[in-house]
Amino acid sequence: MATLRHPKVFFPLMRNSCEQMRIVSFLKLVGVIAIAWIFDPSTTSLAQEKTPKAKPAPTSNAVQADKNEDRTTFLRIKKSAGGEPESLQVAIARYSFDEGEFKGAYVDLIGAVHVGSKEYYRELNKRFKTYDAMLYELVADPSANKPNKRAERGGINPVGALQTGMKDFLDLKFQLDEVDYSPANFVHADISGEDFVEDMKQRGDSFLGLFARMMGAGLAAQNSKKGEAQQSEMLLAILAKDTMKLRRVMADQFESMDSQMAGMAHKDGKSTLLTERNTKAFQVMEKEMRSGKKKLAIFYGAGHLLDMHERLLRDYKTTQTKLEWLDAWPLK
Repeated sequence: MATLRHPKVFFPLMRNSCEQMRIVSFLKLVGVIAIAWIFDPSTTSLAQEKTPKAKPAPTSNAVQADKNEDRTTFLRIKKSAGGEPESLQVAIARYSFDEGEFKGAYVDLIGAVHVGSKEYYRELNKRFKTYDAMLYELVADPSANKPNKRAERGGINPVGALQTGMKDFLDLKFQLDEVDYSPANFVHADISGEDFVEDMKQRGDSFLGLFARMMGAGLAAQNSKKGEAQQSEMLLAILAKDTMKLRRVMADQFESMDSQMAGMAHKDGKSTLLTERNTKAFQVMEKEMRSGKKKLAIFYGAGHLLDMHERLLRDYKTTQTKLEWLDAWPLK
């Protein structure tokens, strides 16, 4: 059977409806998994304990929030005046502590995406140096070494292979290859692998159950009329090797990420992957502020930030004082 080749992946030419159905099913699975690891980098940590250059991002990488934004979101597609997609943007939101024990301090929530442009990661690395404490996610023992580049980690695993294939498809860079975790202000703010498993066990949850909910949430979105149209567009982009078109289709899917992340909650309304790891991040945040730190940031997957936003406003009585957007993926 004839094939069309794209780096890391082969797609057979469709000759009948059965082949079409198989490819559509594959695309659904890719979409679900992509949402999980692109916006929640901890999946890499659990699995391993850890090309051509993309077009540069717009020169004005940081822009103020759109005053007409009608919902709380930490991921959006920036569009031109004519409605054409220009970039996938991730938010940086600042929360000031106006009263109580931590008065005078602030924390920035910095959304992370697993793959992005080199310019996006370069901008993040510059900003990370400005904080007293830079809290980061990594499901690992707190005493473990900080994340390092893939070449230094050595080896590869199935999750790593998926990540490599996806970044090549999208012609983007991989987070752990670009972010510099070595500065002294970087602080581990996540649970260990053992704690992850134990938390799920205590609540009667399991990896199988988590994966099933993840699949259910993703497939529910993709089975909508819009989702079906996106699958067709994705397939055409892959067959045409149209990297920019593929980015646009996937970026459009990711805008609904918040509802899909919420769908991963267990029957008790909590999720080890999301809410319980956020709890740990805030415990570390409090510890750092009690040590005298005033300028903090939490660098976590964009899917975590809505829950963190709500907790900061509700539990810590903070005020959101600033919102910026960084271009993570050029879309033109």
